[in-house]
Amino acid sequence: MPDLINATLPNGNLPPVSSTPSGIPVRVALVAPSLRRLIGGQEVQAALLLKQWQDDPDISMIFVPTDLELPQWLRWIEAIPYVRTLARLPFYLSSVWRAVGKSDVVHIFSASYSSFLVATAPAWVIARVRRRKTVINYRDGRARDHLQRSRVARLILRHTRKLVTPSGYLVDVFKEFGMQARIVPNVVDLRQFAYRRRTVLRPILLCTRNFEAHYGVDLVIRAFMEVRKKFPDALLWLVGKGPKEPAIRALVRELQLDGVEFLGPVPRDKIARVYADAYIFVNASWEDNLPGSILEAFASGTPVVTTSAGGIPYMLKHEVTGLMCDPGDWRSLANQTLRLLQDPTLGLCLADAAVHETSRYMWSNVRGQWIGVYRS
Repeated sequence: MPDLINATLPNGNLPPVSSTPSGIPVRVALVAPSLRRLIGGQEVQAALLLKQWQDDPDISMIFVPTDLELPQWLRWIEAIPYVRTLARLPFYLSSVWRAVGKSDVVHIFSASYSSFLVATAPAWVIARVRRRKTVINYRDGRARDHLQRSRVARLILRHTRKLVTPSGYLVDVFKEFGMQARIVPNVVDLRQFAYRRRTVLRPILLCTRNFEAHYGVDLVIRAFMEVRKKFPDALLWLVGKGPKEPAIRALVRELQLDGVEFLGPVPRDKIARVYADAYIFVNASWEDNLPGSILEAFASGTPVVTTSAGGIPYMLKHEVTGLMCDPGDWRSLANQTLRLLQDPTLGLCLADAAVHETSRYMWSNVRGQWIGVYRS
């Protein structure tokens, strides 16, 4: 069972940051969601870090999946919620213990609620017991509610050596609870996405958010209904999966809405093609942090219409790099989308400005920031 994946990760074609005085790379145990599916933001970012650090002389990385694959004789449990989490726990703890013993720094990806308790907290405890420096990389836009509810989360985060987040939004949230966090942005692999200038905007809309309640895909459906009234040939492509998919499909049937295509979870090696073929990216999340999907739309030249949830205003400026509306306001979401369809020049200006924002998320800019965190 491959519960540990040894990796030493690349710097592209950039000269490496100077090595540690001893010439020995920093050994980092990366604890993050597995790379089996790559359909969520954390999985994608973990995969990009592993890829970019490969063969880098300054960092030696061991990867521990938080949702590691069970042994063959236990695979039948994977279909049973909660039971599979309990069955996976001893294997996870064993993997973390071994990886932490081989590391100098433990880098833990963290989400909120139950994921924090079953993945983040055990890894943090093991790192403390084995006296390793710990970085918690908190990546969930629901942080405020989580911290208000969980004394355990507040305790752990306040006693973590380094608290890192991808966005200024979460830095501000942590300040409300007396915690200091550092920003290290997400990574976008610009070699994967090709910028295409759309001088004409066809009514082909794209949403690549999973079917979770806080991503508001139902609001995208309702906004699309209004778009179809003005553009009867409009299409909406939905990429992803999740527990709300049956409800989303039922809503489409209830509204008797044509033109909605469920593409499922598109593999990462094919997702750039979907962005390239679409013309407008639409997002309606209620809560969010720094959505990689918006950055991918920026990199692809696909103009963005989105709600202003969470950290989105920290990465997108209304009427400069995209169009925003209040969370929950699907009518405004529809109107902003119609503005683009009726004024392609506006969409082109937004896309041209947005692509310049992607430079701060390039590996050449992010690499040194992570090295600074690990060495500090």
